[in-house]
Amino acid sequence: MYYFFFICCVSAMGGLLFGYDWVVIGGAKPFYESFFSIADDPVMQGLAMTTALIGCLVGAMVAGSAADRYGRKPLLITAAILFTISAVATGLFNDFTLFNIARFVGGVGIGVASALSPMYIAEVSPANIRGRMVSLNQMTIVLGILSAQIVNMLIGQGVTSDWGTQWAWRWMFWAETIPAGLFLILSFFIPESPVFLKMKNEKLKMNNCAAPANFQFSIFNFPFDKLLALGIFIAVFQQWCGTNVIFNYAEEIFTAAGFDVDGMFINIVITGIANVLFTFAALYTIEKWGRRALMLIGAGGLSAIYLILGTCYYIHVTGVLMVILVVAAISCYAMTLGPVTWVLLAEIFPNRIRGVAMAICTFALWTGCCTLTFSFPIMNTALGSYGSFWIYSAICAIAFIVLYRNCPETKGKELED
Repeated sequence: MYYFFFICCVSAMGGLLFGYDWVVIGGAKPFYESFFSIADDPVMQGLAMTTALIGCLVGAMVAGSAADRYGRKPLLITAAILFTISAVATGLFNDFTLFNIARFVGGVGIGVASALSPMYIAEVSPANIRGRMVSLNQMTIVLGILSAQIVNMLIGQGVTSDWGTQWAWRWMFWAETIPAGLFLILSFFIPESPVFLKMKNEKLKMNNCAAPANFQFSIFNFPFDKLLALGIFIAVFQQWCGTNVIFNYAEEIFTAAGFDVDGMFINIVITGIANVLFTFAALYTIEKWGRRALMLIGAGGLSAIYLILGTCYYIHVTGVLMVILVVAAISCYAMTLGPVTWVLLAEIFPNRIRGVAMAICTFALWTGCCTLTFSFPIMNTALGSYGSFWIYSAICAIAFIVLYRNCPETKGKELED
């Protein structure tokens, strides 16, 4: 069990780096925008925030077929290499184009890790604790988010404008090299997934080594089409529910609620702590309450919270109440949609199509994240914070209905079942 826990934790480090790399840019935002002179250009702001997400799309797109051809372990090692390169390069470049290229490389690492880490953990875990162990990946994601938030606060608070413009954002990115290097080293000490080894053995017996088993038929046809459509819906909804804009655009959200820069950093860390605590709660509830119940609680709860939050923005409420509502949204997401989405995606597909299906759903998830992140500053400018959160409330309400009608319960079932 110690060895089993070790290999799950090493795989989940992909989630840790995923969380850090994804959120660190939010704290670096006021500094690099000033350095690159894009503070008054919402299109360039959206591009800087979205470049890594475009990389995620590429990483997710290639992860499934590559994992079925070469194995899960080599892909995890590749993700670790990409994280390390991106962390160093992003802080080095003084050119905005090169900065975005470095972010793109890190995004490819995120796309690969986000598809492979939960799938690998699901394939090595017993059925009775599989949900909890796959949720461990979400735990490391939120720990990565919290780490980025704390690093951003320690570096960003109270700095002079000249120092911050030149160096603060660089050190925020460079700090990622420590966990990235550790992930790279430890990933060489984990075994290959038993599911992949079984698939490889079956292909050898069939004398069909050249083509992955997943490509022997089209997963877009019956009986997998509806299952794949459900997986894509769940993946996209996890992003379009709107919670992740709180991490990426914390500056705008808390500034609109009446906080200065130092107050913004403190509030970001508060949301990060709530994110971790309620993800811990998910580790204990996912095997008791089940996947379906938690998804419904998340969709319904966020719809209500966003409705109230948007109304408070509309009537110009500021201060502590706004922080409470934001923390409530983060907590609801962390206990439900955040971890359960990855568990469902790792469980609902048969072994022979899981690699490719997981990659397609992860690609859809990052497409949702990309469109969400790019559209928020434009939508926020056009509709205001209240309009944005009312739209997210409506999306969550629609998703509740869809999930109520279609979401299965996979708790306690073997992957083969």
